[in-house]
Amino acid sequence: IIRLQMDSNDLKEILRKHKIWSEDNTDSEGIRAYLSGADLSGAYLRRADLRRADLSGAYLSGAYLRGAYLSGAYLEGAYLRGADLRGADLSGAYLEGAYLEGADLRGADLSGAYLRRADLIGADLSGADLRRAYLSTLAVQTLAVQLV
Repeated sequence: IIRLQMDSNDLKEILRKHKIWSEDNTDSEGIRAYLSGADLSGAYLRRADLRRADLSGAYLSGAYLRGAYLSGAYLEGAYLRGADLRGADLSGAYLEGAYLEGADLRGADLSGAYLRRADLIGADLSGADLRRAYLSTLAVQTLAVQLV
């Protein structure tokens, strides 16, 4: 497994260009974020706009993604152990095989998310929106979920 180290200035520039792309992908300055395999462990990404970004296989353990916009993001096999995803928008996100052990997903929008084979052991899904989410073969220990 190869982890791609990410400089904070490079990440800021990628996020800036991605935001332009996600708002108006006809702008020549905007570029979709491809962060597949990137090591973003512990990154501060509060309210970051990562809609439709490719974060497959990314390392986001302990990342602060509170209120982040991840709708339609591709997070297959992403490592999100202990990540703070409170209030994050993960609607329609592709999370097959994602590792979310101990992640804080309180109040997160997971409507329409694809969570096949995702590991949610110890994750907090209190108040999370799981309507229309695909939840087949989840790894869960005890799951207390209040559907909204």
